[in-house]
Amino acid sequence: MYGPGYTPRRFLMCPPAHFRVTYSINPWMDPDKPVDLPLALAQWEELRDRYRSLGHTVEELEPLPGLPDMVYSANGAVVVDGRVLGARFAHRERTDEAAAHREWYRANGFTDVQEPEHINEGEGDFAVTDSWLLAGRGFRSSPLSHGEVQEFFGRPVIGLDLVDPRYYHLDTALCVLGGNEIMYYPPAFSPGSQAVLKRMFPDALIAAETDAEAFGLNSVSDGHHVFLPQAAVGLFDPLRERGYEPIPIDLTELLKGGGSVKCVTAELRPAV
Repeated sequence: MYGPGYTPRRFLMCPPAHFRVTYSINPWMDPDKPVDLPLALAQWEELRDRYRSLGHTVEELEPLPGLPDMVYSANGAVVVDGRVLGARFAHRERTDEAAAHREWYRANGFTDVQEPEHINEGEGDFAVTDSWLLAGRGFRSSPLSHGEVQEFFGRPVIGLDLVDPRYYHLDTALCVLGGNEIMYYPPAFSPGSQAVLKRMFPDALIAAETDAEAFGLNSVSDGHHVFLPQAAVGLFDPLRERGYEPIPIDLTELLKGGGSVKCVTAELRPAV
């Protein structure tokens, strides 16, 4: 029914009960643009319910007052093989989110949860393929976090330099579709990192500027369905040609904080 690549996933999401934009820590955030909170919640619930309707498990993290960006649950940790490396946020506005995430993991059956030494923003800057962990740097996560992640998970880490502040996290410029297949937007990366990606992923799906600006790469794939912003229409046919089924999602209110489908979705990868 879902194609050979489909795998049921377990996700962690946090309702946007306290979401608002009162400060700016990325180019997409404008405190002068009001957030429609009921609409933000409805859009978030639509994504959550769509995941569940397609066989995925969605856990929910309790949102805390005063932490409007907790809705971006992907930033709170990296989970690989049932092990959890928590986040250490670059901006003080998000600092307290890290402890809330670690507490959730420890209370929900994860026994190996580590507090990091170096700044990293979870799956915002770390993407998991079958063979590597791709790691962004340049705006948020420290390059020193790459060695820490490699040592903790025992998987090779490939560092990639982000150079466009609009794509301040790796997950705004690159998405893992399945296995070692990715889609990405080359101009978000330095020339050297573009060369590395081209060498490692010669058959990658290359996104156009309009789709990258629509946050089309801030997407989630279960190996068959690709949940992505509905405005990234230029990616729909290329995904279908590769055997994927695009699932358009409207998260326009949450985009006001600089995040879309992937930002609000942490993947809880089990032990193997």
